[in-house]
Amino acid sequence: MFKASINIDLLKDSIAALSVIVDEVRLKISSDGISVKAVDPANVAMVVFDLKSSAFENYEASDVEIGLDLIKITDILGIVERGSIVDLELDSESQKLNLFFDGLLYKLSLLDPSTIRADPRVPQLDLPAKVVLNGQDLRRAVKAAEKVSDHVTLGVENNAFYMQAKGDTDFVRLDMTANELIDLDAGDACSLFSIEYLLDIIKSAGKANEVTLSIGRDFPILIYFEIANAGGSVTFLLAPRIESD
Repeated sequence: MFKASINIDLLKDSIAALSVIVDEVRLKISSDGISVKAVDPANVAMVVFDLKSSAFENYEASDVEIGLDLIKITDILGIVERGSIVDLELDSESQKLNLFFDGLLYKLSLLDPSTIRADPRVPQLDLPAKVVLNGQDLRRAVKAAEKVSDHVTLGVENNAFYMQAKGDTDFVRLDMTANELIDLDAGDACSLFSIEYLLDIIKSAGKANEVTLSIGRDFPILIYFEIANAGGSVTFLLAPRIESD
């Protein structure tokens, strides 16, 4: 059983965060809220998504798992007026998700969860450096790096966070001291990442007031931020690119 109401802007942001990694998800619904764990086909990026029941206008649910086509639901939600409330109701007999909004009813066919890749195991990483910054600062740095290279180095040195990219002829670097950041736990950190993946991630993370980056040396990066006024959270895990000698 699942019946809920949610603001369209929050629903769109949630779907957009998941769509960065995959086109289809196993949505785990419980009385506490909704959660998703998914990894991209190339095994480079992972998303861990949680949305508490308190983030909804109304929420009633029992434990159930459904398969959701993110492309389809994104297309449907594209016509919903900003600020609208969307009512969601699971029809378990027909295996459809009913969406009510702006006087319209959509019956979205669900996917068989068994046909979707199983939930990945989330690695437990003890990363030495933590950087907390505004999402817009992260977005600006990634967009700047995109101009010169297809990869970017993120690290911490001299009690400051830096992002730098080197192309064949060009170079760009952003340095942010502890005073310019929201928070900094300095540690040994320097890893190289794909710009392509980061560009997708900042579509969601760039909207957050606070984004936490946990970084190590040649280790995956954890990118964490909250949504829905702390009623939910998104964590991206991105594998590093290892430079050959």
